[in-house]
Amino acid sequence: MKLVKMSLLAATLVASSAFAIDNVKVSGDAKLYYATNDGDNMVADAALFNKDSSAGQAALGLGLTADLTDGVSAGVHMTALSAMGLTNIVSNVWEGALTDEYWFDEAWLAGTYGKTTAKVGRMTLDTPLAFTETWSIAKNTFEAGVLLNQDIPDTTLVGAYIGESNAGGAGLYGNVIANFDGNQNTNFGLVNGGKGAYAVGAVNNSWTPLTVQGWYYNLPSFATAYWVQGDLAFDMGLSVGAQVAGIDVNAIPTGDTSNTAFAGKVGYEMKDTFAVSVAGSQTGENDNGVGAGFNVFGVQSKLYTEAWWNYGYITRADTTAINVTATTPEALTWVALGLYATQTTTTDGVAAGTDLEMTDITVTASKSVGPLDVTLAVISTEADDQNAGDAYLTAQAYLTYNF
Repeated sequence: MKLVKMSLLAATLVASSAFAIDNVKVSGDAKLYYATNDGDNMVADAALFNKDSSAGQAALGLGLTADLTDGVSAGVHMTALSAMGLTNIVSNVWEGALTDEYWFDEAWLAGTYGKTTAKVGRMTLDTPLAFTETWSIAKNTFEAGVLLNQDIPDTTLVGAYIGESNAGGAGLYGNVIANFDGNQNTNFGLVNGGKGAYAVGAVNNSWTPLTVQGWYYNLPSFATAYWVQGDLAFDMGLSVGAQVAGIDVNAIPTGDTSNTAFAGKVGYEMKDTFAVSVAGSQTGENDNGVGAGFNVFGVQSKLYTEAWWNYGYITRADTTAINVTATTPEALTWVALGLYATQTTTTDGVAAGTDLEMTDITVTASKSVGPLDVTLAVISTEADDQNAGDAYLTAQAYLTYNF
């Protein structure tokens, strides 16, 4: 399932409190994903459950963490992909190729002294403009160094250097991982031509209902970017949020793609009953007609209006987007239900003087049975640049066994 929610401390670093667990911990999951659609994105004259318009894949993830000494820990994680016997019913996979693939997507060392934690190696990241996308069957990771400090009360300071990444653009199925080399993927490419990317950020929660965060990114000789966000949650279930972001891209052969974005969100949650939210966003105009996406290493965005499945639309230049989300918990309806609707309008999106519109309406049903998580999703997509502008359906099934 695509996950957009930010969990900075959980995804970016292993904080000192995590070191109190057992000395060695082994965990993992086994996944089986299937998807099919009746649009022409994969094959002409597509139909639901047609082999050529369907994708399927199995994945095995194994991870190990250990305390090496007081305040020092290490972790590794390996992911293996296989089409197994699914090639009888699908012609496509979520990631990589029809052949079996495996690689180590995490291999890190972390140390804590006082209220400062440092982590180096291959790892997941979760910052607003550089993050690990977990919606596909495999995740992208980064070779980086991260420093976290909590000496200032109710404040977390973060500094990071990213040197390599295997992140790619999000396609119809997968492509979170850029490319695979043979049976073992080692395709971690240098970031920014070897100059790397730098990020600094601060997250403050001095007033309990309000969380404010600010980030600055520098890709030397290529681009700078910023992200400011505030989220306010009231005891009665009401919440509001605001986001402001900008990317300043230096001149490139294809033209300037600098972009800005503003987003707002209002939500209400009745505990153990339902949650609903409405969000809107607007990106800035761009003479080149193409705005930089608000993800340095991918297409999925952390803007409140991001679609459940069709990424890359809300961040195009001069785009207005609206998102409505409604969910009910598993405890109330036996299965957890979700409705996610995103509509975007991009000026000059197809040709000069024309608009590009996209509508993504997704319905999900999820159920956990012991260690097994099951999710079914049905997606209706209507976009001017897909399927000749006609609406089409996508059906997906996600099975994950956690151990």
